[in-house]
Amino acid sequence: MTKAPTEVTARACANIALAKYWGKADAKKNIPAVPSISLTLDQLVTETRVRFDTELAEDDVRLDGRRATADEKDRVVKMLNSIRREAGLRARAHVASHNYFPTAAGLASSASGFAALAASASAAAGLRSSPRRLSALARASSVSAARSIFGGFVELPAGVRGQGDLHARPIAAPDHWKVRLVIAVTEPGPKKVGSTEGMERSKKTSPYYDAWVADAPKWARQIKRAIKERDLDTLGVAMERSTFAFHCCAMTSEPAILYWAPATLAALGTVRGLRERGVSTWATMDAGPHVKALCGIGDAARVRQALDRTPGVTRTWVAKPGPAVEVHS
Repeated sequence: MTKAPTEVTARACANIALAKYWGKADAKKNIPAVPSISLTLDQLVTETRVRFDTELAEDDVRLDGRRATADEKDRVVKMLNSIRREAGLRARAHVASHNYFPTAAGLASSASGFAALAASASAAAGLRSSPRRLSALARASSVSAARSIFGGFVELPAGVRGQGDLHARPIAAPDHWKVRLVIAVTEPGPKKVGSTEGMERSKKTSPYYDAWVADAPKWARQIKRAIKERDLDTLGVAMERSTFAFHCCAMTSEPAILYWAPATLAALGTVRGLRERGVSTWATMDAGPHVKALCGIGDAARVRQALDRTPGVTRTWVAKPGPAVEVHS
């Protein structure tokens, strides 16, 4: 059942994977080879506005106030075409998206961006899509975007080749656990190797890729159990293993993919040093140079202060578990 198209704005939060996603079972359909578990973050927000317009000759896509590049526009139009087919629309769309945090720098901007686009474009087209449907739609454009449809702690199962309806599902609401993620930005600008390119290179050339795919589900199960039991130390151990294992695949690809900067090592050392002094805080990283430290609410200020003093760290902020995607017309 649809209604007349209108202008709709959606806000989605980026998520940071605790059990990492790296590698595709089906690159064409964007199906992950391993399960992942994430935390949606209230501080990393994308806002996207969509309006379908019968007078437009082609889709107009603007990101952070500029016209989208050809590659960026192609990914947006691919999702819009899926929505148009489902809604029975032919009209092109005005799309304006803004990230309130650095774009394409290893802070999961594609996750929040495509989650917000899925929600806003579907609603603007008159579709009444369920969260599961939005999650599957977002995943087709960016695997991690499937998780940003939901708030709090979220899991996305591994899929199989040819699967089209894979979606994420919530594990626990944002208020389930008062943890904090301290984000340390270590190097400005976009990463040199995109995640999709990096994953395919690892799959084809890293001698450790098969071991990563075999072990990743074990760490995901440990992390899921730790979330339910609010066991930070168990979660932290498994999270760091997952993080370093996927970076090992990247580093041992041919040619090697090194997302780390000198400040990355310094920040990782800061987190480990805090832990040696009795602070329960654990590091995670995505495909980029930035370090994120998970800790309890009572330790967040101390962890942030220590990372602020770390050489090469240019900015820090503290995020808490964030909400599901929100739609406003």
